[in-house]
Parts: sequence; structure tokens; C-alpha cells
Amino acid sequence: MAGGIGSRFWPMSTQKFPKQFHDILGTGRTMIQQTFDRISQMIPPDNIYVITNQEYTDLTHQQLPEIPTENIVGEPAMKNTSACNLYMANKIANKNPKANIIVMPADHLILKEKTFLEKVQLAFDLASEKDYLITLGITPTRPDTGYGYIQFIPKKEESFSKVKTFTEKPSLEIAKSFIDSGDFLWNAGIFIWSAKSILSAFKKYLPEMTNQFNSCDYNCSAEKECINLIYPTVSKISIDNGILEKADNVYVIPANLGWSDLGTWTSVYTNAEKNDDNNALNSKNVLTYNSKGNVIRIKSQNKAAVIDGLKNYIVVDTEKALLICPRDNDQLIKDYVLDLKNLKHGDKFM
Repeated sequence: MAGGIGSRFWPMSTQKFPKQFHDILGTGRTMIQQTFDRISQMIPPDNIYVITNQEYTDLTHQQLPEIPTENIVGEPAMKNTSACNLYMANKIANKNPKANIIVMPADHLILKEKTFLEKVQLAFDLASEKDYLITLGITPTRPDTGYGYIQFIPKKEESFSKVKTFTEKPSLEIAKSFIDSGDFLWNAGIFIWSAKSILSAFKKYLPEMTNQFNSCDYNCSAEKECINLIYPTVSKISIDNGILEKADNVYVIPANLGWSDLGTWTSVYTNAEKNDDNNALNSKNVLTYNSKGNVIRIKSQNKAAVIDGLKNYIVVDTEKALLICPRDNDQLIKDYVLDLKNLKHGDKFM
């Protein structure tokens, strides 16, 4: 899934060039390329699909030339994650009704790739044998209010557990109680199921959406016209709200993956390499004095930056915009972007 705009990563992430197509951590590979590198160790490129906004299909093809062009699918509108999951499940089932599917966001960081692949193989084995909807749950390391949580029913000597509840972005007090209880995991938004199981769940819990997508033929010339026709009328609902919170066959595999959704500049700071003053820099042409705990991103390697006296700040300089704000305010960046759009000619900075 690669359709998001990533407005919390403005000004690096923009409407025309969003977060998943950037090398945010300075590894030499963009987020979507790293996701491809990870899963292509067990799934051949011909079986890998990307669903993104129609605006980004060419950009996706440029960054992932290994994937067949017909496997890069453009949505005509942003409709949250139920629609894109049902669309792709139909496309895949049309080619192979017995297929097993893994669904992954294109912009997440996973440091422990070997463990990840082992957990995915376990999930595929379960999905092949059982009518399960499976998610990978991340062992929480702190009471984070920016993540969703999965409560599970613990079982001794089991590598997977039945899901009890989903909770979206709790308050700090509730998040602390989740951590203390020991039976909550972070929701990474990584799902594994058979095409048959997920299509059955859609039929049961989102019948109207199922009928809309069933009106289309897939992997043929008529597909695009039909999808363009139905998308404006499709409900905008997440797969969590639409299916997983309602279904009684949802299971979770706990996993310690070195995972982050890299949803904020602070999460980038946490995962990036830092110098002796704990500044996360992406350029050798940045000099810092009396400055600690900053994340600094200068797009042009032909530009020097001198920063004196800043502590725990975000500094992002691009060709069109400059952001300077405290790291503690990184959740306000979406608001900054909305206010900027209201300026005269503000859209050109997006």
C-alpha cells in the first residue's frame, strides 16, 4: 500500500513527491524500495503488487522497475484501506483463487528482517491451513499514543494468539495501562490472509462494497473504466474498522522486528544515525554549535548550514520551503500545512 501523502513529513514529503518515495533515513534506498527489498526475499517480483494513487504510478515504476507495469495499480481516489484491500484481493484472486496475500504499508522501517521473514512464513503457513485473518503485532517498547494497539488472549507455548480488541491511538494514561497489562501489542498494519478468507470477510461485513467491486472484471481492458466508475461511490473506511474489529477469526503473531512506522520527524530522529551531540544530520555541510538533539535535513548538497543554540528541534530545508519547529510539536505539522494552504498561492509549497 503506497497511496499516502505523508503530510507530517512536510516539507520533504509533498503532494507530488510523498514520503514513501524518499530516502528519509539516508540509506541509499527509498522507503518503498526498502519494502520491496525486504519482501522480494521470499516473493518473486511477478507476484508483488503496489497499489497507490493514480498520480504516483509512474513514480512507482521508476523506483521499482523490477515489478511488472501491470502490477502497479493506481486508485482514482483516496478511500482508506478497505477499498484498496478489496480491490487487490479481487485482482489476485482472479489470477489465483488459492493465493495467500501479505499486505504491507510501503513506508515502514523494519530492522530485524530475518525475524520478519520468519514470522511472515509462519503466517502464510497458518493462512494456508486455517480461515484466519492474521496481523503482525509489535512488542511495544513504550506507551506511545501515536500507534494503534491490539489486545490478545495469551496462550502458553503458542506462537500466535486470538485477538480480543483493537484500540486506536489511546491517551497516555491508557497506553501506560496497556503496557503494564502485558497483553497488548502495537498494530503495525501488516496483514496476512488467504484471498478466500479476506473476500469472505468482506462479503460478510462490507456487503455493499463487495457488490460494488464484484461488478468489475479484473486483469483485463475493462477493469480501469469500471474502477473509475465505482470509486466515487465507495465508502471511505479502514480495514481495521471495516473488517478486523468485527471479525471473530482474527489472530496476531507477536513480533520484535525493530519496527517503526516512521510517522513523524521524531521517529526519524529516533531511528537515524546521530553525531556526538545527538544531532541527526544528512549532510556533511552542516555545522552545529551548542546544538543537541536535532534532526536536520538539508536537501541541497551545494548548500551549507550553520546552526547555533538549537536543542531538540526539527530543521528541514527544501527547494520550496523551510521548516523549523520543536520536536515536541511534530504532531502539529499537519496543521501548519493546512494553514499554509490558506495563504495566497500556498498550494505551490505543497
